[in-house]
Amino acid sequence: MSLSPDAAAKPRIALFDLDHTLIPFDSDYEWGEFTIRLGWCEGQEFKRRNAEFFAQYQAGTLDIHDYVYFATQAIRQQGASNSIAAHDRFMREVVQQGVKEQALALVRQHQDAGDQVLIVTATNEFVTRPIAAVFGVTELIAVELERDAAGQLTGAIRGTPSFREGKVVRVQQWLAERGWDWNAVETTFYTDSLNDLTLLEKVTHPVATNPDERLRAIAAGRGWRILELF
Repeated sequence: MSLSPDAAAKPRIALFDLDHTLIPFDSDYEWGEFTIRLGWCEGQEFKRRNAEFFAQYQAGTLDIHDYVYFATQAIRQQGASNSIAAHDRFMREVVQQGVKEQALALVRQHQDAGDQVLIVTATNEFVTRPIAAVFGVTELIAVELERDAAGQLTGAIRGTPSFREGKVVRVQQWLAERGWDWNAVETTFYTDSLNDLTLLEKVTHPVATNPDERLRAIAAGRGWRILELF
C-alpha cells in the first residue's frame, strides 16, 4: 500500500487489542480459572459468574465496573506478594504456552518499521502488563486499578476504563500527552472484537483480526482488512 507524502511523514502508531487478537484466549478469564486451581475461589460459583461475565462481554452488554470488582476479588484477598508470585506461575503455565510466533512476528514487524506499538486492552493492568512484556511492548493501555491510601486495591477502576468507547478516550489521552491528535498520526488497529468498533472507526487502518462473525461481516461490508492470525 502506497501512502501520500503527507501520510508517510506522520508518526505511525500500531494499536493491538490483546485477548483473542495477539493471544488465542481471554487472559482475564484464564486468570480467573487459574485462581480456582490455586484454591483462591469457590470453584463452581466462580466458574458460573466468570462464564456469565464472559458471555456478557461477547454480547456487548458487560458492566466493566461490576466485572473488575469481581475479577480482582482474589488478588485483593491474597495481597500483593502472593498475587505477584501466582501471576509468575500463570505466565509460565498458561500464557507462555499460548503465545504464537506469528503474533510475536506481527508486533516485531511494526517495531522494526519504526512504528510506536501500543497494546490497548479492556483487561486490567495487573493481568496484562507481564503479557505485554512478552511481546516487547512497554506502552500498555489497560484498565487501571484504584488503590486506597495504604496502596491496597479497592476493586474499583481508576479513570476511564479502556473498554468500548473508553478505548478511544484513552488512546486520545495518550496522543495528547505527546502533543498529537488523531490527524497528526497514522494509526493501525488490530482487534477481534465488535466491542472495539468505535476505535476501529477512528483509526486510519482498521484490521479485523481473528474476527467473530459480526465483526467479520462489518469489516467485509466496509472493505476493511481481515487478518486470520491464528
